[in-house]
Amino acid sequence: MNMSLYSKTPSVTVLDNRGLRVRDIAYHRHPNTPDTTDQRITRHQYDTRGFLKQSADPRLHEAGLANFTWNTDMTGNVLRTQSADAGITVTLNDAAGRPFMTISNIGTSDGGTEDKSQAVTRTWQYEDDSLPGRPLGVTEQVTGEVARVAERFVYAGHTDAEKAYNLAGKCIRHYDTAGLLQTNSVTLTGVPLSVTRCLLKDADNPDTMANWQGEGISAWNDLLDGNEYVSLTTTDATGTVLITTDARGNQQRVAYDVAGRLSGSWLTLKGGTEQTIVASLTYSAAGQKLREEHGNGVVTTYEYEPQTRRLIRIKTVRPTGHESGQKVLQDLRYEYDPVGNVLTISNDAEETRFWRNQKVVPESTYVYDSLYQLVSATGREMANAGQQMITGPTLTHPIPTDSAAFTTYTRTYSYDRGNNLTQIRHSAPATGNNYTTTVTVSNRSNRAVLSTLTENPADVDMLFNANGSQRQLQPGQGLNWTLRSELLKVMPVTREGSAADDNENYCYDGDSQRLLKVSTQKTGNSTQTQRVTYLPRLELRTTTNGNTETENLQVITVGEAGRAQVRVLHWENGKPADIDNNQLRYSYGTLTGSSGLEVDGEGVIISLEEYYPYGGTAIWTARSAVEADYKTVRYSGKERDASGLYYYGYRYYQPWAGRWLSADPAGTVDGLNLFRMVRNNPTSGYDDQGLMWKSVASGAAAAATMGYEAYKHANLPKEIERSSAPSFGNDRIHALNTKVTEKQNNFSLMDKINKNLSGRGKVISDFAKGEVPAHESISNQKKNIAALAEFSQTGNIAQLETKPILSSVIADQKNNIPTRIMQVVRGGRTVTTMDSGGIKELMETKDKIIEDVKDTAAVGISIGLAGNAIITAAKVAIPVAAIPLTIAQVAWGASSVGKIVNDTNEVVKTHLDKSEISHKARTEALNQIKKLNEDNRPKILSSVKDFMQRKE
Repeated sequence: MNMSLYSKTPSVTVLDNRGLRVRDIAYHRHPNTPDTTDQRITRHQYDTRGFLKQSADPRLHEAGLANFTWNTDMTGNVLRTQSADAGITVTLNDAAGRPFMTISNIGTSDGGTEDKSQAVTRTWQYEDDSLPGRPLGVTEQVTGEVARVAERFVYAGHTDAEKAYNLAGKCIRHYDTAGLLQTNSVTLTGVPLSVTRCLLKDADNPDTMANWQGEGISAWNDLLDGNEYVSLTTTDATGTVLITTDARGNQQRVAYDVAGRLSGSWLTLKGGTEQTIVASLTYSAAGQKLREEHGNGVVTTYEYEPQTRRLIRIKTVRPTGHESGQKVLQDLRYEYDPVGNVLTISNDAEETRFWRNQKVVPESTYVYDSLYQLVSATGREMANAGQQMITGPTLTHPIPTDSAAFTTYTRTYSYDRGNNLTQIRHSAPATGNNYTTTVTVSNRSNRAVLSTLTENPADVDMLFNANGSQRQLQPGQGLNWTLRSELLKVMPVTREGSAADDNENYCYDGDSQRLLKVSTQKTGNSTQTQRVTYLPRLELRTTTNGNTETENLQVITVGEAGRAQVRVLHWENGKPADIDNNQLRYSYGTLTGSSGLEVDGEGVIISLEEYYPYGGTAIWTARSAVEADYKTVRYSGKERDASGLYYYGYRYYQPWAGRWLSADPAGTVDGLNLFRMVRNNPTSGYDDQGLMWKSVASGAAAAATMGYEAYKHANLPKEIERSSAPSFGNDRIHALNTKVTEKQNNFSLMDKINKNLSGRGKVISDFAKGEVPAHESISNQKKNIAALAEFSQTGNIAQLETKPILSSVIADQKNNIPTRIMQVVRGGRTVTTMDSGGIKELMETKDKIIEDVKDTAAVGISIGLAGNAIITAAKVAIPVAAIPLTIAQVAWGASSVGKIVNDTNEVVKTHLDKSEISHKARTEALNQIKKLNEDNRPKILSSVKDFMQRKE
């Protein structure tokens, strides 16, 4: 590793005189040209109120363009977002701050004006003022078309029957874009005990769209296909999930140790006997997993680097005494650079081979540029490997033992100044497998396609819709999208005339999660249809030829299986002859979650797979072709569709191009480029849901001018281990926890100072783009601001009684942050689908938020006395008060309020255990201040007069 490559390449943030970030400067060097440094400046502009209004990366700025332009209201709420990648979106909230209307899919005409010809308007309806104001429905309308009611929400009443199932006041029927999700009962802690999913009639047809018109449940139920899929849950008294039963009666049971960590799991197929999935687990004192033993007798051990606690070894073995014999199945070793980039991965379970005068070592190496983008990778591949696009890799079976099966390869990657992957060059000299994949990037955005679609940058944007979703996969292979930017249909083969096309279409629920996949293809004189229904811990897969069912398969996905993914194949009909029914398949993943080693219930290898860094299969071997056909979970632990795309949850990924198929629905959480895959570092990062990059290792300490504070945040683990099972509520909490952790990982002292100088009341609102709970601070209360300004000029510390203020802080310290967090997760289905694991993670998130509040420099915000920062904000919010507020600001440093804030700072932090802001303390202080102001008011009037005379 050439350390000089990174010399004098700091990440620089430039602040203006308001403490606002106006420039991000990065220095790019490539290992091939270490003496050449490219300074890349990302620019940000703000309005007079200090709200961000425009951001531009180096590439688009040079063209006179911006990546994002925002328009906000007076309080900073974004009203209009114009993204070069994702188009224009208009967002309006009602008076209560709830979503009221969004208009998306707004394009831009050649003349630069808005094109709303395909715009989608979405509106929310709520209960009236006499009720709690819960959402009742969501309406969607495309310009020029009739509006549809896309979602309906029905709530339980307060009858004895509903109370008996803890349903009173809860959303019990959610009619969404896929059908109906019905909650039948919940625990006292809010965990759903029984949930029913129903699909729309003719849901297989991609043209079917939900429309819940009318007011009657009976009419809405008539739109459903009549099949009910009921999932059951059993919990203990605390709400911890112990047993789950899927829609086909298969039961999964789990157990936890005294620390609440998984200690074992078991599976009982319907009508069968219980079998062990996870036999035991061992953890370190730091909570890191050290050993796990599965029900097939296979043992996986983990080793960590002592200084950084990075995972450096994953070893999977059949131990001595195993019925199938002792064998090292996989032995992965990882080496990192100082900041956590993976440099080498070796598999000591595989032997070194020699072929055609080359040494083929089971090892991959990686090289990065100064921005930590992967620029070179070496490894091994099958000798018969070729360029892979939509078609899958060539399978070698049985698992080869000869040296001629493998060869070495090198891949190099090129990027532009906007962080777009523009070229992948592949070289395998021994086999002549040499090719280059070129990507054409738009000259007006970060949208890009393979050069086989166009080589002209000016034509790229025409291959995307206004929301930034790609409309062609390959020449002649169309892509259709839903109104919510979900991939609706892929057409890999199109035929002329009346002949039907081959296609694969999808159906999603109200949370944009896939519930249904239907693939149709022409086979001779018939049409073969493969259908997959995705349910909690269960996939129902059927295959028909014409009207004849040829296969009916249940795939039971085990929710708690340690680091492995476990799937059970149970055939109701059409089982292949060369595979056992109820086959257990353990999939052991790599550091980034890719499924490499697959083992059966006896610990015998089913398949081995290795991947290129950005996806695509380098090695693919199996003991039989039939078993290989049933491996669907592959790169990054995600399902590979017939289209060759990987489904991540919120987006689809095209591995041959190293890019997402659509713009990031989470916005700028991963930067201004909304198509970039894991920050161009797929060997050291991964993405769970298609929303956010996560690092596989914690970064090095960045202890700088603030010593411990910076060190503490730099050493927080970048990847948080999830403590909750997948569900809507738990997923939302985990996303919240992840984003707060991401914010901690990117801790900036200047950002903390900026929060105080900017004077905005929502101290932690930027954690999750509005999803993290925050309070409306005193800066939005004009009367309170005026009182503070007045008292800061005339008050005296002796006049304020600090004891009542501090006692109020202590008295109500437990009421605020937990309350605010619960307000966030209370809506919709979150609480009703949140188990004890979710609650535990919610509490962890709360502690992180509290820690951040404690880290904020002006503790005045924490107790409602924000001092100079509040006055600064007030000058912007209340222009007519600018002069008296300026007077207050001049005297702030020596004022009584300033002193009392500083005096109470440490005391408040000592007692500030569970509260972001103490309302009683704020009220107590303000009541005293307002009372004293009545006596002191003549003094401030005199000060104003003196100040004006001096100005003159």
